[in-house]
Amino acid sequence: MPRNLDTESFFGGLQRMVQTTGVVGGVVARVAGKKMGIFTENAEYAADLKSVLGGLKGPLMKAAQFLAMIPGVLPEEYAKELAQLQSNAPPMGWNFVRRRMTAELGLEWEKYFHSFGHRASAAASLGQVHRAILKDGRVVACKLQYPNMDTAVETDLRQFRIAISVYHKIDNAIQQDDVVEELAERLREELDYRRESANMRLYRIMLDACPDITVPEPIDSLITQRLLIMQWVDGTTFNTDLCDRLTEAQRKHIARALFRSWYIPLYRYGIIHGDPHMGNFTLRDDGGLNLLDFGVIRIFPPSFVKGNVDLYNALCTKDSEKAAEAYKAWGFRDLTYEKVAVLNEWAGLLFSPLMEDCERYIQSDEMITQGRAHLKRVHEALQKVGGVRLPREFVLVDRSAIGLGSVFTRLKVKMNWYRLFHEVIEDFDQQALSQRQKNALKEANFPNTELYS
Repeated sequence: MPRNLDTESFFGGLQRMVQTTGVVGGVVARVAGKKMGIFTENAEYAADLKSVLGGLKGPLMKAAQFLAMIPGVLPEEYAKELAQLQSNAPPMGWNFVRRRMTAELGLEWEKYFHSFGHRASAAASLGQVHRAILKDGRVVACKLQYPNMDTAVETDLRQFRIAISVYHKIDNAIQQDDVVEELAERLREELDYRRESANMRLYRIMLDACPDITVPEPIDSLITQRLLIMQWVDGTTFNTDLCDRLTEAQRKHIARALFRSWYIPLYRYGIIHGDPHMGNFTLRDDGGLNLLDFGVIRIFPPSFVKGNVDLYNALCTKDSEKAAEAYKAWGFRDLTYEKVAVLNEWAGLLFSPLMEDCERYIQSDEMITQGRAHLKRVHEALQKVGGVRLPREFVLVDRSAIGLGSVFTRLKVKMNWYRLFHEVIEDFDQQALSQRQKNALKEANFPNTELYS
């Protein structure tokens, strides 16, 4: 008897558990080995890791994407292999496509389309994209979720929790229990393409006054939980070779558009896109940007955003008491004077490009080296003061800052980041942000709006 497209058999789930256990176990073993001064060959294991993660799809692969997008964090062999996962994940075949489309739109699904591409235009961790033309002539992108993703996510999250518990026994400077729960909630949300379509509507509203930024329009009448259909947008994929061919003026134009596309939503609406890597935007012919993939979106209470602004001001004025209040607004608990001092060292590294009123690189090779040494000192200091428990609200703000910094580094562009930042936070007002957020959520017909009131 044939299985339903999304029915995970006992043996299929067991196979995935065995595979993920091997990956996680290998990573943990190497971390532990490094702690004890034992080193292994990177190149061979990196290739094996890419092969396994690319075949599995799902959250473990997304974690690899995140690590690979930060220059200098991984050994060169790891970064080179894992970076390919951002755009070269193996796609599913036409039989899968037909079954998925039938399951989502019915046996006569083809009646909605003039044509439908048999080959995937792009494939990633949770789904793949096909180019199609609707009956009314609109060109669209159809994102189809891979089968068994709900089971896969839960299986992989169990492995993440095991890895974190093992790692805590080796190193307790940063307690990541809440981080895992935050990522778990965001991943579960990412499986619901109806929510992603609401995210897209929300971003179209927030960035409506930014002509350099295109957010595709979702085709709401054809969207289901596992099928997302949206306007097709033409653009050139970003990579290091493209960045090298661009003029300085073009790179500055792109950097400004990217900065505004991430931080206008955060500081004016309390909303952030948590997945800024080169695979999630393309370059328009006129030099503008297409923003893609709105699965990882976080909505913050206005008080948290005010905490960000207050922390920035506290760091500028070296006001430790104000910084402590800002950390509390972020969700940090059990703070001591010593912990605040260490956190200021950490936050100062992230905010430093925004604190200098001059043109500068977001980070240079020398800055990356210095940053590693700085973070090592912070890490050692956190261990001495008993460690900190990272709050959930911290996760995507930190991830976005690091991810955008990675992209700006690859653009090799000098900007006055201080002035860009002050353009966004100028006349910041918590109550005004709260009202803008409520209005935007209502206009976007966002689900469960009462949760954010």
